[in-house]
Amino acid sequence: MSVNALIVLSTCPDLATAERIATALVSERLAACVNQIPGIQSTYVWQGQLQRDNEILLLIKTTTEQLATLEARVKALHPYELPELIAVPVCAGSQPYLNWLGQNVGLVGSE
Repeated sequence: MSVNALIVLSTCPDLATAERIATALVSERLAACVNQIPGIQSTYVWQGQLQRDNEILLLIKTTTEQLATLEARVKALHPYELPELIAVPVCAGSQPYLNWLGQNVGLVGSE
């Protein structure tokens, strides 16, 4: 099975937001798995001001075929005006894991 896997990075302001987004993405089969990594500190410029925020990083495992729908869903659920959403292609990995990922994304209505 050939899978066009992606890891999508997104940050959240708090655990409740991270859990809400992770649960929705996996339940709706837009992602096979979402890891929540607490305790990161982000430093960035927003509206001309230097910002530092404690955030939770989401590592979202999905496919290129679901990216547009996943992006729309994250934007709908996210409290930020401009949520981070960066997709990185998976160039290699455990084939059984990649097969599992592909089998668990985008299957709504086909089971």
